[in-house]
This record gives sequence, C-alpha cells and structure tokens, in this order.
Amino acid sequence: MALLEVTGLTKYYNKDAPALKDVTFSVKKGEFVAVIGPSGSGKTTLIRCINRLIEATEGKIKYSKAGDMLALRGRELRQARTGLGMIFQHYNLVSRLSVLENVLHGRLGYKGPLAGIFGIYTEEEKAKAVEVLTLLGLEDFMYRRCDQLSGGQKQRVGIARALVQDPRMILCDEPISSLDPGSAKVIMDYLRKVQREMGITIFINLHQVDVARKYAGRILGFNKGKLVFDGPAEELKNKQIKEIYGTEADDLILN
Repeated sequence: MALLEVTGLTKYYNKDAPALKDVTFSVKKGEFVAVIGPSGSGKTTLIRCINRLIEATEGKIKYSKAGDMLALRGRELRQARTGLGMIFQHYNLVSRLSVLENVLHGRLGYKGPLAGIFGIYTEEEKAKAVEVLTLLGLEDFMYRRCDQLSGGQKQRVGIARALVQDPRMILCDEPISSLDPGSAKVIMDYLRKVQREMGITIFINLHQVDVARKYAGRILGFNKGKLVFDGPAEELKNKQIKEIYGTEADDLILN
C-alpha cells in the first residue's frame, strides 16, 4: 500500500496560471524520491501542500492512516503532521537556542499548550534527542547555540529535529541549495542513511539533476506545475531532461 497518495492536486496563487495542475502520484514506504524541475515549476508548492503549510485549491492528499490531509483540522491535523518530518532550505532554527533545544522542538506536535510554551520534555524525549544527535555526528555540539554553527551543521540539526518526531516520511525542501558541495554531500549521505537504515521515506526537492540521479531511487520531474516525468532514476535520460527543463536543459545534459 502507498504511504502517500496525491490525486488531482491543483494550486492557484492567482487566476493566470496554476502553480500545480492536476498532479497525481503515490509514494511507497521506504522510497527515496527526488523532485526536480526549473525554478517556478511547482516543487516547493508541492511539498508545502503535502504538509498543509499552504492550502491546495483542489485535489486530495492521503497520508498513511490520517486520511485526506486537506480535510483535517485542528488536533487531527497536528497529529498527522507528527508523522511528517520537514527539513527547510534555510534551516528554520531558533538561533539563540542550543542545538539540543532546537532538536527537542521536533516533539512539540506531541505536546499540550503549556508543555510546549514552557519547553517541558520527558527524560525519554531528551535521551532520544541525544541519540539522534550522536547518529548525525553532533554530540559535541548539543549545548552550542545554533548561530555558532556552519550551514552544514545547521542542516544536520534540521534532520535531527525531524527524526525526533518519529516520522514515517521526511519532506525536504531544497535542503542543500545553500551549501557548498562538501557539506551538500554530507547531508545527502545522512538522508540516504536515514532511508536505508531506519526505513524512513525521503521526499526531497533538488535543483541538482546529478545529485537526484545519484541518491534517489525514483524521480518526479515538473515543468510549469505539471508532472512530466515519473520513473526510476536510471530512466532519466537527456530526452526527459529536455522535457522537464526546456531551454535550460543544455546545461544539464548527461554525458
């Protein structure tokens, strides 16, 4: 059975042209799926519609046992989101707080209002955060303020924050676009480790076609809001790249 089913997803920001147009696909548990396409093709809109950071205009998004995400409200939506980790392009960390405190924010979806406001976490939750930080090689940084970290380290904190949610799927919105190549490789290697060793589904937006082909088992290609390619990474050839990127494809042609 599919972990995520997207059916007829459409999003309009204005009346001129849709950001997403009648998008349909499904994702199985444990897949590593990369979403590629030129700027403005709908990649970020897709991710943000899935976790309801923005509202879709039409369609259905069925996630796990939560049912249609677009129909959920209040507590039901918060509960569904606990199973969907999110990693952002610009980290979305609280700079003045420590690494450990930022990671523990991944548990807020499980908290009542007062526990969330006062940052009350169980010893089990704290131990889980330490375990995840150790897994990501950040055990020596857990009490350091996040504004003292490099970009790659901040993104690893973002991965740790997502992992402490105990998600079945992690949505990644261009997590390496602002990193140098070395840091980007570290992040992608960790995401692959999370997928392979923990069985967590990775759904990631990428600008880099070569990175998508190297790490993903499956690729979704978007152009002007439409899904124009959906297949195994090895089937993404120059013909498909041209269909996805149009006039921009010349710089992406594979050797």
